[in-house]
This record gives sequence, structure tokens and C-alpha cells, in this order.
Amino acid sequence: MAKMGMVFDLKACIGCNACVVACKQENSLPDGVFFTRTLSYEHGTYPNTRRTYIPTICNQCEDAPCEKVCPSGATFTREDGIVMVDRDKCIGCSSCAVACPYDMRTMLDKDMFEKGLFGTGELTPFEKQGYERFTPGTSVKCDFCSQRVDAGLDPACVSTCPTNARIFGDLDDPNSAPSKLIRDRDGRQPLPEKGTKPKVYYVD
Repeated sequence: MAKMGMVFDLKACIGCNACVVACKQENSLPDGVFFTRTLSYEHGTYPNTRRTYIPTICNQCEDAPCEKVCPSGATFTREDGIVMVDRDKCIGCSSCAVACPYDMRTMLDKDMFEKGLFGTGELTPFEKQGYERFTPGTSVKCDFCSQRVDAGLDPACVSTCPTNARIFGDLDDPNSAPSKLIRDRDGRQPLPEKGTKPKVYYVD
């Protein structure tokens, strides 16, 4: 069975945030909710400075602490390794948010869906159709755009990236693009000391 994962190429990321916009649009995320972010880190001493952009996302941990602490079984891992949330089972206890060492969980407040993206209290047709997938009071996170993966597509953030800084594929396949990158460029997992076995890697 496949083990889906992602590699971030820090040399290729230009910090354009096209991935963030694509994610917001694909998942109809309400104001204040992000499944992916791009952090920036400036190093060196003026005038010899450099900026590195660091994309972040749910790491789809193989040993996911969010799944371990979920008392209702709402968090589960698919056979392909993608960690999911069943909104019908989520009781909104926030245990997953506390357990995630990467701060990649978001609790949905009711008012997120009432103000609308323009803050007028009126929802656009885009928001109305998109918000049907959410239940206020539950926890949400990135699921690698599982609906796209099921259709044989890459996650929206991967498809949109203009510099191919996000590489998605089966980590169990030694010939997949992410597996080759991890092997050839010494891919590193975020916070490996946490022991969660992320399926997201960074190369530079």
C-alpha cells in the first residue's frame, strides 16, 4: 500500500504563497483558517543577508499523537497514510490540537462562518457551497486534499506551486520523486525528536 508524503524543496521555494491561496480556495477555508503557511527566516548580517522560506503543513505523522489522544475515534489514518478527521465523530474537545507538536490543528468557531470573508455578515455563493463541508465546533486540518488524491491528482498546493518546491508522492515507492529527493538530498523530517515519524520532509 502506498504511503503518501510530501517534500519541501527549500532552495526552490520563493515565498510567493500561491500554495496558501490555492489551499484556501480548494478547501473553502473560512477567514483565519489555514491548512498551510509559509514562514520566512532571514539570516546573515546586513548587507549580506539571505531569506529562506519554510512551508508548513500537517505532517501526516505515521505515529500521529492527534490520533492517539482522540477520544471519539474521529481522527484516523487511511491505508495510504493520510491522517483524516471524521467531522461526524469529532466532539470538539481540542485534545488533538493540544497533542499536535506542530500546531497544525484548528478548531472551528461558529462566528467564522457568520461574518463571511468580507466581514459583512453575508456569505458569497462560493462560501455557502464550501462551508457545507465544515461543522462549527469541530477540529480541522490538512488532509493532502484527499478528494484530489482519490481522483489521481496532486494536492492543490503542489499543483499550484510555480517553482515545484512541493513534491508529492508515494514514499514507499523508491522510484517516486519524493523518495528520490529524500535519498539524494538527505531529506529531514520536522522535529524528529518528537518521534511522530512525519511523512513530510525538507531538503535544501
